[in-house]
Amino acid sequence: MPAYLDTIIAAHRAAAAEDRRDPEAAIEAAQQSGPVRPFAEAVVAAAALRGMAVISEIKRRSPSKGDLDPTLDPAGVANDYEIGGATCLSVLTDHDFFGGSAEDLQRARAACSLPVLRKDFTISPLDVCDARSMGADAVLLIVAALSDHELGTLLGLANRLSLTALVEVHDEIELKRALDAGADVIGVNQRDLRTFAVDHQRALTLGAMIPSAAVAVAESGIRGGDDVGRLAGAGYQAVLVGETLVRSGDRRAAVAALLGAGR
Repeated sequence: MPAYLDTIIAAHRAAAAEDRRDPEAAIEAAQQSGPVRPFAEAVVAAAALRGMAVISEIKRRSPSKGDLDPTLDPAGVANDYEIGGATCLSVLTDHDFFGGSAEDLQRARAACSLPVLRKDFTISPLDVCDARSMGADAVLLIVAALSDHELGTLLGLANRLSLTALVEVHDEIELKRALDAGADVIGVNQRDLRTFAVDHQRALTLGAMIPSAAVAVAESGIRGGDDVGRLAGAGYQAVLVGETLVRSGDRRAAVAALLGAGR
């Protein structure tokens, strides 16, 4: 099977090596951005009210599935998700592998009142600054793609810029690394990012190991109400759902159905 994560991270690291911007200037510029919307707080509040928060994803394509909806209108999709009851948005901004862009995030955020996660492969301080500058309220940090030093540095910078950091893990070792770094919003990705195969047991196993004080988010491979009910029972406060919603003929109803299962 192709090593998707290795290929994608190598491309992002090569791009970062060519980026000659001054990090301190980028941080200063990012700090001048508009106010952030409370991402983690929104998830906690929605989970308390409904039993589960839904983070609805906007993405045009993926390396394993190919085109999902390459001509989608980010503003229209964001509006549908909000009407359906989504708590937050996740927007793919990676262009080469997922067909996304910063403009997709900006257009989606402008069309709704929901907090927005920049879903990308964050490997440098400039990536975190870019997330804040483009209007994101949260940033994804993938433990498998980062050293301990990088993880701690990027998590600290996200906090400095008032961004929620969704720290993504795939196994017990990565979960320990995330918690040791101080992560308090943990995403468990059921998809192996090296093969893109889905393991539904992964979220159940790791869910029991996430401290109750942390916000727990299950990601990938979530198809419908049965999955959401199972994850709610395992202690997750949110599900992040992409392909199922993007491909749905009625995105508003699809989000609402997931919420109903959470209750």
